Amino acid sequence: MHGMANVSAFEAVRMPISLNLPATMERRSAMKKLSVCVAFATIAFAGAASAQSYPSRQITFIVPYGPGGPADTMGRTMAEAMRPHLGQPVVIENVTGANGTIGVGRMVRAAADGYTVGVGNWPSLVTNGAIYNLNYDFQRDLEPVVRLPHNPYVAVVRKDFPAKDFREMITWLKANPGKATEGTAGLGSGQHISGVYFQKITGTRFQFVPYKAGSADIIRDMIAGHIDFTFDQAITSLNHIKSGGVKGYAVTSDKRLDAAPDIPTVDEAGAPGVYISTWYGLWVPKGTPKDAIERLGKAAMAAMADPDVRAKLAALGQQIPPPEQQTAAALAAYQKAEIEKWHPLIKEAGIKVE
Repeated sequence: MHGMANVSAFEAVRMPISLNLPATMERRSAMKKLSVCVAFATIAFAGAASAQSYPSRQITFIVPYGPGGPADTMGRTMAEAMRPHLGQPVVIENVTGANGTIGVGRMVRAAADGYTVGVGNWPSLVTNGAIYNLNYDFQRDLEPVVRLPHNPYVAVVRKDFPAKDFREMITWLKANPGKATEGTAGLGSGQHISGVYFQKITGTRFQFVPYKAGSADIIRDMIAGHIDFTFDQAITSLNHIKSGGVKGYAVTSDKRLDAAPDIPTVDEAGAPGVYISTWYGLWVPKGTPKDAIERLGKAAMAAMADPDVRAKLAALGQQIPPPEQQTAAALAAYQKAEIEKWHPLIKEAGIKVE
């Protein structure tokens, strides 16, 4: 009897476990599947949240030139205009030296997370590639984001130069080879390359006079009558032209400036096709997430569509490209075309900094 009781007790404990085993296994299998689904859902949600949350902190714009110059002005204008569209502060970091090459190196080495953006331009991301021995390749190591406005050059001439307009100036230069002087910011500067290009297109010849301080000293000496002319960015020369200290003979663009509509284009003034401008764009390090690039690009394009921003840029002598020419793909194509245009000219002229 006691033995039977032990057997019954054993059966009483064993049998429920045996009878419920399949159900327990089913529950465990279901729980396992649920856990896997939850895990995948969590990962997907985290990824989506990460994409949607960019930017979640401050963004830094690297300007490869000093404060107060044209590139700095462009960077600060766009940073302020893009901030409302990004919902985060955008600050400027000026990284100067070697005509922009050090600042671009800083862009290349930055974390590819969308929080460090480079403000590049014609010299720093085109002409420098033919002038300097760089330890980076800006087409390979950076990704384009958006093409920004461009700043045409103006043929700025001392007010008592013996020619009343650009056409007469070209005639005078041809008749007096080597006698005139052009002020430049030094070897390989925008003024220098512009002058070399102008000589090649027009068949003229003149002397280059380098200035360490760039446009400020050039304009001062031109007002004093020490040099004859320069090709200067509109953003830095218009105030002096409007004040009457110097004359503006032509804009190196196929379109007149809104800020100075009385200055003819080179096409109108006698040197068709001599187009020169310091154009700007935003770049990020290679490998930056596509969603960050797209968000930055959309913010910049929205800023450039704002009437107040457009008026401010126009007052600075900037020309805004149409929306279809602002995209990352358009910027990449434009940069490539500019490299193909300017590198052969620079190499032919022997402009090189070792």
